[in-house]
Amino acid sequence: MRLLQILLFLLWGVIARGATGGGEPLPNVDTVIKIEAHPELGFNFPYYLRIPKGVSYTSTTYLLVETNNSGNNDTFAHHEKETYKEIIKYSLGSSLCEQLKVPFLMPVFPRPATEWQLYTHAYDKDVAHIKKGPMKRLDLQLIAMCTHARGILKGYGISAAEKILMNGFSASGTFANRFTAIHPNKVAAVACGGINGIVILPIDVLNGKKLAYPIGTSDIKQTFGKTFDAAQYRAVPQFIYMGALDDNDAVVYDDAYSKAERTLVFKQLSQKMLPDRFSKCEEVYKENRANAVFKTYPNIGHRTDRLIFSEVYAFFKKIMEE
Repeated sequence: MRLLQILLFLLWGVIARGATGGGEPLPNVDTVIKIEAHPELGFNFPYYLRIPKGVSYTSTTYLLVETNNSGNNDTFAHHEKETYKEIIKYSLGSSLCEQLKVPFLMPVFPRPATEWQLYTHAYDKDVAHIKKGPMKRLDLQLIAMCTHARGILKGYGISAAEKILMNGFSASGTFANRFTAIHPNKVAAVACGGINGIVILPIDVLNGKKLAYPIGTSDIKQTFGKTFDAAQYRAVPQFIYMGALDDNDAVVYDDAYSKAERTLVFKQLSQKMLPDRFSKCEEVYKENRANAVFKTYPNIGHRTDRLIFSEVYAFFKKIMEE
């Protein structure tokens, strides 16, 4: 990890820890700042903040947020190393940060291997129901990180809007989709892909069956202490996509969904992920007037390509120009 930091220092010029900004613009190089955990400020884990060269100092910009997807591992150093690699190169958010010229935040949320049922990177039901300890309310921890990051950016003369641009793919895409349903007032726009042909449905009941989080919204208030804001959720622009050859279906795995949740998904939405389940989700979103575009890309599996990047980029660019 240390060697990687030294090499990137030579390439990018700046790597800092816990910086708060000094009121002066940064050098014209990409900057990566590691912020240590600050439980007293509301976040129990570190995060990385990347500030691209060319970021605007004269107008308000957006903070791009993508949660880490570093796999299950009991060594926290593993999650730090993998998150660092994601924010500098190995994530769609990294390329979006570079091309959109917006600051980019990625938390270092652990996903323990021994507590395999806690799928933190997708923010599943087990994680949402954690009542104590450092992994309690990762959604609120992420909001606290964003607030802290805006303060750092302000110290460098960069103004970031209160609402974020949220991006994600696979587990981080699922996190982004679910976070937006919990906190639609915090999100200016969200793009998520590779999400197993399923999104959280903005309804409490489907065909007489109650839909609890993360399938629906019937227990949002009990779980998160706030009523689901359907009007706010409808207002958030969403770009939701899958590869037509994607066969990565988290619904069939016990770490992502319980047996009861799996049965409900299969009966109400379809066991077949594509196109059936994805199309059914799109129908529900349309019926409930969500501002969402669903798209399936031919000839691609569980990954992204240049076309997907260009369309996600265009989606966010349009939001930034409005």
